[in-house]
Amino acid sequence: MSDHITIVKVPGTWVVLAGGAILGETKAAMELTEGDYPPVIYFPREDVAMAFLDQSDTRSTCPWKGEARYFSIVTKSTTLKDAAWSYESPVKEAERIKGHIAFYPEKATVERI
Repeated sequence: MSDHITIVKVPGTWVVLAGGAILGETKAAMELTEGDYPPVIYFPREDVAMAFLDQSDTRSTCPWKGEARYFSIVTKSTTLKDAAWSYESPVKEAERIKGHIAFYPEKATVERI
């Protein structure tokens, strides 16, 4: 696991935006790097306006992180299906992302401000 995934706290303030609204802002973001994939920023769920997210029926399983649950972002004009995911009960090596949520870059903007 240690050669495949790294999880570190990243400095600064991070925001996630979708549908013209700020969905979250945090100073406690975690960055997960997995193999050759681009790094992913995970937000603590308490720093995200979860009222804009609806849990979907979609699930996936990663041998490095566990089972992911997906969320759709509901905006005034549309629903961005399965735009975010979270590991409710990650495997031991990925416990640092428990209680966090990540967003697909095609569906939401994540940036450091």
